[in-house]
Amino acid sequence: MIGRVPAVAAAALAALVALGGCASTPAQQVADPPAAEAPPGPTAIPAGMGAPEADGVFPRTITHFGGTTTIPALPQRVVVIATGQTDAILTLGVVPVGVAYGDDADLVPRYVRDAFPQYAAQLATVASVGSRQSPNLESIAALHPDLVLANAAASQDTYPALSEIAPTVLVEGTGVNWKQDFLLLADSLGAEGTAQAFLDDFATDAAALGAAAGEETVSFVRVTGDRTRIFGVASFAGFIAWDAGLPRPESQRFDATSRDLSPEELQLADADRIFYSVQGATTEAQAAESATLANPLWQALPAVREGRAVLVEDDPWYLNAGPTAARLVLAGLEATLMSGS
Repeated sequence: MIGRVPAVAAAALAALVALGGCASTPAQQVADPPAAEAPPGPTAIPAGMGAPEADGVFPRTITHFGGTTTIPALPQRVVVIATGQTDAILTLGVVPVGVAYGDDADLVPRYVRDAFPQYAAQLATVASVGSRQSPNLESIAALHPDLVLANAAASQDTYPALSEIAPTVLVEGTGVNWKQDFLLLADSLGAEGTAQAFLDDFATDAAALGAAAGEETVSFVRVTGDRTRIFGVASFAGFIAWDAGLPRPESQRFDATSRDLSPEELQLADADRIFYSVQGATTEAQAAESATLANPLWQALPAVREGRAVLVEDDPWYLNAGPTAARLVLAGLEATLMSGS
């Protein structure tokens, strides 16, 4: 299969070969290179998973997080259930016929509609198949799909029923797994090489941002109702910051998706730059109505006082862990960190 070895691994291997062939330096004077920091999430399809067939070859039999599924022909009618999968298949040029919705979220997120104007007419008529937590099996069956995509985190229990309707592929789910899941989803469509090329370009651009951005720390914060969370290294936004080598504040260097903050702990949200969202808010005035932003402790944060807190769009930054969302997050980081203000 194409793209199972990340480009960074190939470069590292080449460097080691070159080092081994340098006979002019005595062995005892060559220091061991520092161990590379492991990425916070997987960057390739797990060993033993994926399809043995080359891209574009059908039938293909793919091993995934729900089992093994044979896909007889290139899918033409795809239903997506999990967060980020609408983004992912559109990035690969496939428009779904059915989509499940998230809590208090649009069926097709606004950032997805904006990113793919060429599919506006099709997205306007895409069918709802119920909620992501409880998809409507009758609605799915009525669409006569030839592929259903979901994730194991939310759909393991419904996988047998979904498989009775159409070939079904489960990715792992959760934001830190976005690269692995994108590749596995693409493999089910016979397009893993396309997904790998996207990720390689993304990694190059992220590294370029990190090289130019300096040493400002970045904080990721999401506010929903009376709940406020900071996001760790092992999160979608955290992984993107890791790709770019952007420093995180000490309070957010934990190896988990997120941590809830009490109203008295808002100082843990501070950094040189804060990228925050407020569910349902699209303007700073709307965001300011939340209890968190009205809290004097939030208003006292140096980044807030000095205008270094940036309101970002909730869906791509903190809800939909897809490749186009990743590009938008990277672009948002670049726009702020390279602004010079």
